[in-house]
Amino acid sequence: MKKTLTLTTAMLLATTGMAVANDDLKALIDDPNQWAIQTGDYANQRYSKLDQINKDNVGDLQVAWMFSTGVLRGHEGSPLVIGDVMYVHTPFPNIVYALDLKNEGKIIWKYEPKQDPNVIPVMCCDTVNRGVAYADGKIILHQADTTVVALNAETGAVEWSVVNGDPTIGETNTATVLPVKDKVIVGISGGEFGVQGHITAYNLADGSMAWRAYSVGTDDQLLVDPEKTTHLGKPIGKDSSINTWEGDQWKIGGATTWGWYSYDPELDLIYYGSANPSTWNPAQRPGDNRWSMTIMARDPDDGMAKWFYQMTPHDEWDFDGINEMILTDQEIDGTERKLLTHFDRNGFAYTLDRVTGELLVAEKFDPTVNWATHIEMDPNSDQFGRPQVVAQFSTEQNGEDVNTTGICPAALGTKDQQPAAYSPETKLFYVPTNHVCMDYEPFRVSYTAGQPYVGATLSMFPAPDSHGGMGNFIAWDNIKGEIVWSIPEQFSVWSGALATAGDIVFYGTLEGYLKAIDAKTGEELYKFKTPSGIIGNVMTYTHEGKQYVAILSGVGGWAGIGLAAGLTNPNDGLGAVGGYAALSDYTALGGQLTVFALPD
Repeated sequence: MKKTLTLTTAMLLATTGMAVANDDLKALIDDPNQWAIQTGDYANQRYSKLDQINKDNVGDLQVAWMFSTGVLRGHEGSPLVIGDVMYVHTPFPNIVYALDLKNEGKIIWKYEPKQDPNVIPVMCCDTVNRGVAYADGKIILHQADTTVVALNAETGAVEWSVVNGDPTIGETNTATVLPVKDKVIVGISGGEFGVQGHITAYNLADGSMAWRAYSVGTDDQLLVDPEKTTHLGKPIGKDSSINTWEGDQWKIGGATTWGWYSYDPELDLIYYGSANPSTWNPAQRPGDNRWSMTIMARDPDDGMAKWFYQMTPHDEWDFDGINEMILTDQEIDGTERKLLTHFDRNGFAYTLDRVTGELLVAEKFDPTVNWATHIEMDPNSDQFGRPQVVAQFSTEQNGEDVNTTGICPAALGTKDQQPAAYSPETKLFYVPTNHVCMDYEPFRVSYTAGQPYVGATLSMFPAPDSHGGMGNFIAWDNIKGEIVWSIPEQFSVWSGALATAGDIVFYGTLEGYLKAIDAKTGEELYKFKTPSGIIGNVMTYTHEGKQYVAILSGVGGWAGIGLAAGLTNPNDGLGAVGGYAALSDYTALGGQLTVFALPD
């Protein structure tokens, strides 16, 4: 196995040095036979050029092999495949396995960190982890306790580790990381504990910190140039963040960065979103609360911000903006543009010019969204780019301790972190969605470091006057801003999608089904029920000339937190336990990798 890895690397590298380690990773990403990054590629398209499995034969798929992770709770993310080795991760305690694909999945090495279990109750919405990354011959894991570890890909030995945050004040991690050039980009969780959100770049070679950029704070913390960093085409100006908070509330203002990251090598910019402001009680933090709920574009070398776009100023609903930014080059109004498409928790799908941050399209991707009528698109209006909030569904309208009912979507959004896919063949986006509404009652809360800082009670339920289910899987046109087709699901679709050159889209369901759909029509072509509910992301690879499709099953995450943590109070899990109570009738806890292939 060591020889195989060495030969693979040797074929990809022409010279030596850290910059070439990036060439190594880019070559692996560009090779559809591998799955070298959680998002499929730097553009977050989750598209594979493999077509051995296609819409004509996918109905013949069979289970090729399975692997038990030995861990319960929610299994998000996906395996990686580098050469003849598959790397599989688990939720807490964040075990990593290296499996030999040439030897029936034999375990080459296993890394099991020793973490303080006290981090578990500090994690917001289950003990999930969205997977490992590969770069420079290392497997990089961001543990729940915020320790970032670089493991030797061949042996599993720890090459370096660094602590990114402090769980005693509520800082934890659920996200993967993004290797870019000679750095690895790392986020932080903990908005429900009043932390000050940030992203950090560590040097791949030794784990030393290169830079850190906060989401809220002073200009030097934000890494901005007040005269050059823009918002909707205008300079953000001095103290753009702290001017929009009352007093020092920004110091515990949340805006964490626990989602996905993308990268444009040509523009040399990374893109990501910041999360909700703290606390969930909007009356305690008057102002726009910049730069929470914001799409950010930054230089990966020094972290300096080029542009921001705040989607939900003064968030009153916990509509985190951390969902993936999908990068495409498409024609719009007769001109080829470099676009960024983002499906936000708030129920609006945004298309922006990723060079400048210009807002081009903003439309609802679930017709039940009611908290805002629309996003103002007139650039001459002082409301340009802002959602037009419906007073009836403002959680601040009647002050604290008043329940606002019938808000759509619920706090977990029309889509949470479960990533969408894009097919350059159909030019459609394939989006797993939640079809869920809520009642929301804020209350006054005091900040204590390391203690929950939420300040709201929620209940969730299926969107009324609809198909009765809690989810849809949709195809979306990001230029027209409209749904092309929609598949109703009984529960939220909490699995990441995969589109392939075989004209197929794969996704998983909370009951545990892996489904294959015709990319053009939405027709269901195949389904198979795995041992537990699926909140993982579908991936594909080839080995010895044969294409495989793999998915982690293991119910959990925010939607499945009741099952994962054994909760029964309907208001627990920030309202999800009651909303998804029926899920226990269809699935149970698990932790398993299922790999599919066509019969020989």
